[in-house]
Amino acid sequence: MDTFIQQIINGLVLGSMYALVALGYTMVYGVLNLINFAHGDVLMIGAMVGLSILKGLEIVAPGLPGYVNLAIAIAGAIPVCMIVNVLIERVAYRRLRNAPRLAPLITAIGISTLLTTFSMMIWGRSPLSFPQLLSSEPLHIGGAVISQTQVLLLALAAMSMGALVLLVEKTRLGRAMRATAENPRVAGLMGVDSNKVIVATFAIGAALAAVAGVMWGANYSSIQFAMGFLPGLKAFSAAVLGGIGNIYGAMIGGILLGLIEALGAGYIGDLTGGFLGSHYQDIFAFVVLIIVLTIRPSGIMGERVADRA
Repeated sequence: MDTFIQQIINGLVLGSMYALVALGYTMVYGVLNLINFAHGDVLMIGAMVGLSILKGLEIVAPGLPGYVNLAIAIAGAIPVCMIVNVLIERVAYRRLRNAPRLAPLITAIGISTLLTTFSMMIWGRSPLSFPQLLSSEPLHIGGAVISQTQVLLLALAAMSMGALVLLVEKTRLGRAMRATAENPRVAGLMGVDSNKVIVATFAIGAALAAVAGVMWGANYSSIQFAMGFLPGLKAFSAAVLGGIGNIYGAMIGGILLGLIEALGAGYIGDLTGGFLGSHYQDIFAFVVLIIVLTIRPSGIMGERVADRA
């Protein structure tokens, strides 16, 4: 039972980060019908900028508590990631909205390569050590343990996802986003500025990715220029698993994917004598993804985005 609880905790932590990034994928697809494959690299930018801010704080204000340093790093990474993602939309995607679907896909891959290369030039090839900001004393839940960083990560993820739901469901911008996702032409006739809605969508997705990026570094204590590829791929898989275009599906898909990975690595790895352990945890997530999509191609929560007129 202790092993089960521990793997559930590990899965929730991992799944929360997947869910934050998956929301960026699913919101952009919802309003623009486009997959932004550069979104995983926005997570990487957030982690790198957060680390740079932390290094600056060590020089300027070395006595600040860890919670304050982390809050400043996240607050600094968010606007940088928002600017990067908005520029991506403005420069790379806006002119391709009416192009064949293959053109934006190839452009997204190219943007991802550019971001990775620029990051390598700025921060170097070698992995960078992320400082331990919070106490290393773990919290015990029965026989399982959870670090203070992981508790904060879960809290931030829950607050971020709750804030997004409130924004989409209760605000004027949220209504405009839902209207644009339903039918951008009709939304335009009703006075909705689709360009502003799309820019806001990219900015919100980038903010969530920035939070995930900084917390990824804080949780794993190491980041590097190519770190965005696999989390981005997993987050996209989570969005598809939950139902691309559905924010609730992205949340459920991210959490579910994290739990599948953790439980698969913990239990199936033990049954196979470690042959299918943590080094092969990607197998479990993608096998389940294939099975679910074979049975339900639209994902767990289905597809709420109407076909474009």
